[in-house]
Amino acid sequence: MMTAEEYYKLGNEYRKKGNWQEALNNYINAIELDPDSPAVEAKKMLDDILNYYCKDIYNP
Repeated sequence: MMTAEEYYKLGNEYRKKGNWQEALNNYINAIELDPDSPAVEAKKMLDDILNYYCKDIYNP
């Protein structure tokens, strides 16, 4: 079982590689384990980016 911190760091790695979906999945896992995780802010930023660039990512 991974910790919220590990999910957050993994999400950051995926984000750096441009794998938005895996980054989001890891941020969501981190937030579920720790609602105060820095992943909350990271996910908000990613949501804003995706909403701007990829309007269809949430409704394929």
